[in-house]
Amino acid sequence: MKNVVRPVLGPDTLLFGIGNCGRSDDGLGWAFLDRIQNETGFNSPVEYRYQLQVEDAAQIARMQRVIFIDSYKGDLPGGFRWKTCTASENFEFTTHVLPPRGVMHYCKTLFGNTPRADILMIQGREWGLRNALSDDAAGNLEKALDFFLRNILYQNDRDV
Repeated sequence: MKNVVRPVLGPDTLLFGIGNCGRSDDGLGWAFLDRIQNETGFNSPVEYRYQLQVEDAAQIARMQRVIFIDSYKGDLPGGFRWKTCTASENFEFTTHVLPPRGVMHYCKTLFGNTPRADILMIQGREWGLRNALSDDAAGNLEKALDFFLRNILYQNDRDV
């Protein structure tokens, strides 16, 4: 018997990278998408967004799963956090902020479908005008990618 590693995400899983690569560590979501698309077997659609919008609910509602990837201001044990995202109507909506749980609420309310949703938050340190990640953020990106590859993208199967 031999272990075979197979990607378990496919075209029915949408990855949303949120951020702005011109604002240093705010670009972590985009940097994650840039890197994950080069992985063998990765064939999920990706979307780069400065911020989420109500209109994103139409695209998300057609999927089986969505994963939001964003930078995080603050401390996270290990430099990143993976958590489930549930639809919630309890959020503040402004023209500049719509959280993932709000988009999921619109999926449910407007389109009658709430796909499985998760959030990968990656800790950043610098937010100024700069087209590069800080050293700390780059290290946290590596940790988040390693976690994602081992626990989300690939699954071990037994080849009999």
